[in-house]
This record gives sequence, structure tokens and C-alpha cells, in this order.
Amino acid sequence: MTTPAEDAAALRLIVGRIARKLRAAKNVVGDLALSESSVLARLESDGTASPTALAEQEGVRPQAMAVTLAALEERGLVSREPHAEDRRRAVIAMTAAGRKMAADRRSVSGQRLATAIKEEFNQAERRELHQLLTLLDRLSERL
Repeated sequence: MTTPAEDAAALRLIVGRIARKLRAAKNVVGDLALSESSVLARLESDGTASPTALAEQEGVRPQAMAVTLAALEERGLVSREPHAEDRRRAVIAMTAAGRKMAADRRSVSGQRLATAIKEEFNQAERRELHQLLTLLDRLSERL
């Protein structure tokens, strides 16, 4: 039997390997930096946000977020709009092109994962994987 520390190390290694491979596949769809991809995902899930709020949520300095947002704006993936209540402030929103890019990238990852699961696992193993996903989801909520 392994220790929780050994399991944690193995899980971290495996999840990291999967994430790197999926990121590599996503670059075929759109050459986005990891920070840009993360901001798009956050805007898609949470809606509009101020640059300051995005910097805080992403754990980066406001100056770094400004660079990321400028790159996304230049590509037409996000837009800067005046804040509804305080016109001196701005909020960042995804554009239609940004939503399409996020969906396309998600689709590539999802298809790649689905194909690998279908080709690698038999029916019993897929049931085991499904049960494991429930545990991993619970673990993610605990972190």
C-alpha cells in the first residue's frame, strides 16, 4: 500500500502530463499563451471582469495582466468596455471570436480525450474511470 504522499506525487505527475499533452493539442487550434488561455477560460465561466479582478484571480501583477489583455485585445478575443456604474473604470468581456476560440480549443481537448479513452479502455475500465472521476472531482473541491 502506498502512502498519501506517494499517491499525491504520482497524481500530480500524471495530471501534469495529461495537461501538457492537451495544451500541445490546443496550440493547433490557436497559438495562445497559457496565461491568455486561462483568462479566456475565466471570462467564459465567470463573465466580464475588471483587469484588477482578473489579475487577483489569476495571481499575477496588474502589469502582467495588462500585457495578457493587450495580446487578447489585439487578436480580437476580448474587448474593453466602460464599467456600467463607474465610467472611469473598464471591464473586460469575451468577444464572439474569443468564445469561438475557447469552444474550438475545448472541442479539440474533448475529442482527443474521448478518442484516447475509447481506444485505450474496455467497458469495465471506462466504468472504473467514471468512478475515479467522482473521487477526483471531490478532491479538487477540497484543495
